[in-house]
Amino acid sequence: MPVEIERKFLVKSTAFKTQAFKQFKISQGYLNSHPERSVRIRIKNETGFITIKGKSEDGGVSRFEWEREIPLKEAETLLKLCEPGIIEKTRFLVSVEQHVFEVDEFHGENNGLVIAEVELSSPDEPIIFPNWLGKEVTGKKKYYNSQLSKHPFAKW
Repeated sequence: MPVEIERKFLVKSTAFKTQAFKQFKISQGYLNSHPERSVRIRIKNETGFITIKGKSEDGGVSRFEWEREIPLKEAETLLKLCEPGIIEKTRFLVSVEQHVFEVDEFHGENNGLVIAEVELSSPDEPIIFPNWLGKEVTGKKKYYNSQLSKHPFAKW
């Protein structure tokens, strides 16, 4: 069964941008954002995806995740069926030692929020903390994209 293991952090400076080896635009919405599961539609550049995620475990570090690429036209149509609150962001990929941090700079109603995630092979895998990394927010539900679509950063 596919399981996502990741830790999530706030970002305290824009220094990550000069270290990024790739960046792309993401639009995503939720067909279902129930606490037990979410069904996400995402367009990353010109590619569509559907993702199903289960309930978080281990204090928010791990959860079931299933993702498949879908045709762009289908993703665009499904995005129109999503719950209100489409997420817009730019994702930067930054290598730090053996890990790649995915740093999301949010736009729209979540403008000003920057979150970094790092995927791990086990919950206790050690990581190097770059100087631009801030407070850990792993397991804090208000930082989940599904929650940001309902309760955007601008309204906190």
